[in-house]
Amino acid sequence: MSDLIRLLPDSVANQIAAGEVIQRPASVIKELVENAVDADARTIHVLVVDAGRTSIQVIDDGKGMSETDARLSFERHATSKIRQADDLFALHTMGFRGEALASIAAVAHVELLTRREEDEIGTRLLMAGSKVVSQEPASCPVGSNFKVENLFFNVPARRKFLKSNATELSNILTAFERIVLVYPDIHFTLHHNGTELLNLKPATLRQRISDVFGKQYSQDLLPVEVHTAMCTVTGFVSKPEGARKKTAHDYFFVNGRFMKHPYFHKAVISAYDRLIPDGSQIPYFLYFEVAPEDIDVNIHPTKTEIKFENEQAIWQILIAAVRDALGKFCEVPAIDFDTNGAPDIPVFDPERPVAPPQLQYNPAYNPFERSSQSSSAPKSAPAPEGWEMLYEGLGKTTPDVPAEGDVFDAFPADGVMPGTTPQGILSEKSPMHYQYKGKYLMTAVKSGLMIIDQYRAGVRILYDRYMQQMESHTASSQQVLFPEVVQFAPSDAVLLPKLLPLLAGIGFDLTDLGGYSFAINGIPAGIDGIDPVRLLRQLVDDANVVSNQLSSLNAQLALSLARHAAVPYGQILSNDEMESVINELFACTNVNYTPDGKAILCILPQADIEHLLG
Repeated sequence: MSDLIRLLPDSVANQIAAGEVIQRPASVIKELVENAVDADARTIHVLVVDAGRTSIQVIDDGKGMSETDARLSFERHATSKIRQADDLFALHTMGFRGEALASIAAVAHVELLTRREEDEIGTRLLMAGSKVVSQEPASCPVGSNFKVENLFFNVPARRKFLKSNATELSNILTAFERIVLVYPDIHFTLHHNGTELLNLKPATLRQRISDVFGKQYSQDLLPVEVHTAMCTVTGFVSKPEGARKKTAHDYFFVNGRFMKHPYFHKAVISAYDRLIPDGSQIPYFLYFEVAPEDIDVNIHPTKTEIKFENEQAIWQILIAAVRDALGKFCEVPAIDFDTNGAPDIPVFDPERPVAPPQLQYNPAYNPFERSSQSSSAPKSAPAPEGWEMLYEGLGKTTPDVPAEGDVFDAFPADGVMPGTTPQGILSEKSPMHYQYKGKYLMTAVKSGLMIIDQYRAGVRILYDRYMQQMESHTASSQQVLFPEVVQFAPSDAVLLPKLLPLLAGIGFDLTDLGGYSFAINGIPAGIDGIDPVRLLRQLVDDANVVSNQLSSLNAQLALSLARHAAVPYGQILSNDEMESVINELFACTNVNYTPDGKAILCILPQADIEHLLG
C-alpha cells in the first residue's frame, strides 16, 4: 500500500495561506501600506480601480529593495523584520510573519518596481500565481511600486463571493483609516477610479482625525494623556453629546498597531455611565504604549487581536484616564451648590455644648373646639334669587360607561388584529383618550383597553408618509432663513451619490460646496426644532448600516428620519392631538408594528380587568 501523506506544492500552500491573510482587496492594501511604513516611507499613494477587483497600486518613497531582496520577498516566511523567535517579544514593525507578499502573489498578478537609493538602476519583477514570469532591470524612482491586478483570478470561488464595489470600497477605506490614524506625520493619498478620495498631508493627530472624519470631530474631542510605569495612554475621546446609536468611530492602537479589544471598549463606555443614553456608542481614538514583551500580537495573521499580560491593571488605568479627561474639561455635570432653601448645617465645634432639640407646641390646643375667630367671622351673604336654574338638568347626567348595543359592541373580542379594517376600528374607539406618563395613549374599546405607544405610532405614521413622498416625488421643503453647512467624512463618499437624490425626495435642499461639504437650504416640512446638521449626519450614519429587515436604502432613510421626527416620549398631548395620532395610525399600512418589527399597540382584555378588580 502506497504512502498517503504528501507535501503540498508551494503554490497550493500559498493559496491556502492566502485565505487567511488576503480575504478581500482591503487586505491587500493593508499589507502593502504597512510594508511601506516599515520601509520608512514619507509619502504613500494608493490607487484603486473597481474597488480593487481590477487593480490595486501602492507607491512609496521608502528604502526600496535590491534585486535579490525583490525576488526573495515573495517567498513564504521571508522577512526582514525578525531573525529569531525571541524577536517576537520585541516587535517594533507592523509586519513580521513574511506571508503577505507570498499570499498576494499566489492569488493575483503582481508587478513590482523597486530601487534603493545607492543603486543606479532598479528591478522590475512580474509574478502570477506564485510563479515568476520575468525579472529584469528597470528605471524607476527610489522606493517601491506594487501593482496587483486580477485579484483571485485563480480562486474563482473567492472572487465570486466578493461584495459589491461600494461595500468593498468601504472596507478599503476602513483599513486605510486604521493606518493613517497611527502615522499623522506621513503623507497619504487614496484614489478610486481616478478620483481623489483622501489627501492627508502631515499634521498633528487632532488635525489628522479632522481630515479623515470631518471638521466636526475637532470640536467634540477631549484629550487623554496618562503616563504610568505599566503603560502610557494618549489620544482623544468624544464629549457625551457626540454619542451615537451606531457606527461610532472607536479605535484602539497598541504600539502603532490597530487592535480590537471588547474588554477595553467596556472600560471606555463605563466611564460615560449616566452621561450618554443606554445603547449609545462614543467615538474615541486611544493609543497605548506598552513594553513589547508585555503583549503578544502573534495570535492571528490579521494581527488585530492582541493579548496583554496586565489586562486588568490596564483596564483600571484606562477608565481612570477617560474619567479624568471628562472631569478636567467640565464634561461631567457639576455639583449644585445652590443652598437657597436648604437646611442650615452648622460646623461641628467640640468645645461648644450640645443642647438637645426643643419641641415647641401649644398644650391648650384642641382641634375639636371652635376658635373664637370662627365664631366672630362675618356671615355669608344670602344666595341670589333663581339660583336653582344654574343646576337645572344635572340630575339627568348620562353614565360614562357605554350602554349595550352602542358602537363599541362591533369591536372584535381579540382586539385589533388581522381581518379588521382601519375604518371599522376608528368607529369602535372612545372619543376621549388618556395619556399615561407621557408615553402611552389609552382609549376604551369593547373588548377592553387599547394601549398605544405614542413614539412608535409616530414612527409608523411618518415612515409611511416619507415612503409615499419618495415614491410620488411630492415632498415639501421648508426653506431656512440662514443656511447651515454640514461636512461629511470622506468615508461617506461611497454612499453619498446614492443618498443625495433620496434626501432631496423627502424635502432636503442641499447645495454641494465641494470637499464633502453641503449647504442646507431647506429641510422637510414638519421637523422644526431639530438640528439639521446633526440630523443629516445621523441619517448618513444610519444609512451606512442598512437593517436586514428593510429592503432598500430609501426604506432605511425613511425609517431613520421618522425616528428623529416622531413625537418623543414625555411630550404631553391634548385630546385632539391624541385623536389625530390614533386616526393617522389606523390609516397606515400596518397598525400593529413599526417598520423594524416593534409592537405599536396592545389590548388589555375586559375580562382581565374584571379579574384584577374582582
